[in-house]
Amino acid sequence: MTARSVRIGESLAALGYRAAWATAPLVSNRAGLAALNRVADTLVDRRGPSVVQLARNLRRVLGSGATPSALHAVTQAGMRSYGRYWWETFRLHRMDLLSVTQQGLASTVGTGNIVSARDAGRGIIVALPHSGNWDVAGLSLGSLTGGITAVAERLRPESLYRRFMSYREGLGFEILPLESDARGSANTAGVLRQRLREGRMVCLVADRDIAGNGVPVTFFGERTTMPAGPAMLAARTGAALLPAHLAYADDGWIQTIGAPLEFSGDRLVDRVRNGTQMLANFFEEHIAMFPADWHMLQPFWEEDRQSRGSVGDQSGHGEVGSEGEATSR
Repeated sequence: MTARSVRIGESLAALGYRAAWATAPLVSNRAGLAALNRVADTLVDRRGPSVVQLARNLRRVLGSGATPSALHAVTQAGMRSYGRYWWETFRLHRMDLLSVTQQGLASTVGTGNIVSARDAGRGIIVALPHSGNWDVAGLSLGSLTGGITAVAERLRPESLYRRFMSYREGLGFEILPLESDARGSANTAGVLRQRLREGRMVCLVADRDIAGNGVPVTFFGERTTMPAGPAMLAARTGAALLPAHLAYADDGWIQTIGAPLEFSGDRLVDRVRNGTQMLANFFEEHIAMFPADWHMLQPFWEEDRQSRGSVGDQSGHGEVGSEGEATSR
């Protein structure tokens, strides 16, 4: 693929996103979801690379005893759930944000873990996998602490990256770049540490090791790696590390916030390894309960990464990054 064709593809993608943000709020929720469900079902029937990879990932979640029909049903439900995420993304900025916040909080289990850390003056790290609706979680949980800080991958073209930044900043999020731009380096790790020392909340998507240099963990009985950032930040700042999981209900969202992780180890490297494995254990337990809402359409386990030769595809949730302090570990 030539550089020119790549630029054309990026420009077309940016136009498509822009059109979706403009038109989705004009369509009824029922009609829009029905249309996206039909698209999802068609994509499953065509068995494209992303659908096949989602099925490979979900096969690990369901276990070796899952029948082909059960795997097909969960994969289809997973593509519908992924479509719902994007549908809500393109409509959220036009929705009643106060109502969304209240509904999100009403369906959240474990808000007391955030409140306790907040009242103790501790910084808070909410670490979650690529599941459910990240934006609704940030909007609703951030209302408990006066907002959130998060990390985002830098998309191409730049106009698309700026559009996503504007969208999430409009929801009240502080968004830091995962990578530096052409004008210089970004001190993202330092800003995150500062926010936590100020007693603020940082939300990090923490399952997929985008950089490919994360912490080895066992996940659904198989080896992979996950980002060191959340556990590293907690170990260095004393912030409360709260594992979280997001899923969908028929008419809303299901959000679970776990108790602060207490991970042991005399050395920093041991504490980071222990904390990351504890996150993996929490994610595994909850993804097993809501497998269709885990939007992992990229190679995730080492076996699949090696066969694809890369871990650096775009994140399953558009551009939400996860590394935290990955560049400094």
